[in-house]
Amino acid sequence: MPSENLTDLLRAVGIVQEGDPVLLEAARPFVFPAELEEASRVVRELTAAADRVAAVYDFAKGMGIAAPQIGEGRAAAIVRPPGLGPLVLLNPVVLEKSTETDEQFEGCLSFFDVRGLVPRALALRVAYDTLEGVRCVSVFERGLARLVAHEVDHLAGTLYRATMRPGVDPIPVREYRGSGAAWSYEA
Repeated sequence: MPSENLTDLLRAVGIVQEGDPVLLEAARPFVFPAELEEASRVVRELTAAADRVAAVYDFAKGMGIAAPQIGEGRAAAIVRPPGLGPLVLLNPVVLEKSTETDEQFEGCLSFFDVRGLVPRALALRVAYDTLEGVRCVSVFERGLARLVAHEVDHLAGTLYRATMRPGVDPIPVREYRGSGAAWSYEA
């Protein structure tokens, strides 16, 4: 399906598109336990939006969606890595990034017509809250680290274009040759 049609479909299924100011604003954290019900509502809406998106496009590399992408300026995101269950991140904060990095192509639901070569750390240590209001710390590696970093950036109001190396521009999806291919990492 042409990317222009997908962009229209993503807009139609409720994904906020580039140009909306909510994508460039830092998301407001939840206060637990007072906002547990609000956090649950936002996660339900994110899950429903992810289901709608997955119905119009198959994500071989996994997918994520952050609350600002559905017009909610709250610090919530879900990540659906391939072959694993969904990961809910509330109030995520990157505590540590590995010094080892690589560059891989990424896409974004909010401007789906291009892919960008984005440098990312190969491992992240992230603190986040669960829907039970419990603070957790997890280490994410390789592709999962990339998915998590992309969504945490969204919650800070940062789109991946801002993290690309100077002089490197996104390419139209029709020129992107790795479409549907998994990210590759050296063993």
